[in-house]
Amino acid sequence: NCQGSYLKRGVKCFRALCCKGPPPARPEYDLVCIGLTGSGKTSLLSKLCSESPENVVSTTGFSIKAVPFQNAILNVKELGGADNIRKYWSRYYQGSQGVIFVLDSASSEDDLEAARNELHSALQHPQLCTLPFLILANHQDKPAARSVQEGFREDYLTGNDKHLEKTQRKQIMYYTL
Repeated sequence: NCQGSYLKRGVKCFRALCCKGPPPARPEYDLVCIGLTGSGKTSLLSKLCSESPENVVSTTGFSIKAVPFQNAILNVKELGGADNIRKYWSRYYQGSQGVIFVLDSASSEDDLEAARNELHSALQHPQLCTLPFLILANHQDKPAARSVQEGFREDYLTGNDKHLEKTQRKQIMYYTL
């Protein structure tokens, strides 16, 4: 009976595909991504999510993206970097397990100073001060880009403050994109 045999094979295939149970859960981590407008936060997250970078629009307010990796999922709250939005950043810090701070390495001295001040505030914020920080110097492909040695040393970015404990400094990682 041709139909009966087809049905039996279909049931076996269905059982083989569906009855193994769900895949093991990947751990999820909640991160906050901050930086001034135009630093490249949205482009970075779009690239990590394999989205097209062509139609990236600067974030107004905030957005949340789930960034999948093989062994974990990063739930990233990206906060807009405009002057009128930065004063509300701290409302979104609760529950964060890490911080990504994106800077425009080709920005003006004034914007670099503003970024340094925002980073300084984030490093001292009670909800973030014990969390790991990843600082990304973006736009390294632009002619005006500063290298890490030229402007993004830890003592320059953090102001070499004595309030920052050694344990906090160990949690700061610097990368260029």
